[in-house]
Amino acid sequence: MAAESKIDPMHQFTIDAIGGGALDGTPFVFTNSALWMLIVLGTIVLFMAGGLKRELVPGRWQVAVESLVEFISGIAVTSIGEEGRKYIPWIFTVFVFILFANYWSMVPLTVVGLHPFTVTSQFTITGVMAVISFSIVLIVGFWKHGFHFFSLFVPHGTPKPMLPLIVAIEMVSFMVKPFSLALRLFVAMIAGHILLEVFGSFVASGVASGTPMGYAVTVVSIVFMAFVNAIELLICGIQAYVFALLTALYINDSEHLH
Repeated sequence: MAAESKIDPMHQFTIDAIGGGALDGTPFVFTNSALWMLIVLGTIVLFMAGGLKRELVPGRWQVAVESLVEFISGIAVTSIGEEGRKYIPWIFTVFVFILFANYWSMVPLTVVGLHPFTVTSQFTITGVMAVISFSIVLIVGFWKHGFHFFSLFVPHGTPKPMLPLIVAIEMVSFMVKPFSLALRLFVAMIAGHILLEVFGSFVASGVASGTPMGYAVTVVSIVFMAFVNAIELLICGIQAYVFALLTALYINDSEHLH
């Protein structure tokens, strides 16, 4: 009797070397993660290049790109003020990269034997973006305000006896922000894909069983997969928006010390 297959929803997040190589610790191994990051970046380049034709009568592609740029500009200016325009390149970069990476991971390429890798399911990727965002916050804060930047940790009207405790709490809260920024995106993407993998396994097991109960489980699992897919498609866009918005709000704190 064949060994019963086990459900391994975490296998989809395994980083493997392309071409059968081994992950022996060297930084020069080309992996599935690197491949899909290149695919995401290539798609972004094609998308932006197709929308920068500056035609007198813009086509749908140009309108899509211009609308996206205006949307990110609105986030930066609304959250930071007119000073926010100089941060649009970074806010636009993180938004578009996360958006395209999230949606690429939802493309059902498994039907043709390919398995999209969820780039934003790696904490290293989301963590690097969060660290860069907070590096901007710290550089801008100290460049513009000097040591007065530390007044950010002293809320207005704080009683003097409470200052040490409040300052300590505010500093811890500030230092946790990059971690939470990276963790929010990482958890949201990994959780949704795990659910889809589990329900997909239920569908396969139900069909393979050949029993009425198995078929019932299959139908219910398909319904849940459709629901989770719809939620995931929404979350893919929301997470990109939240990351960009929080980045803008954190930069606003360093600009204006609110």
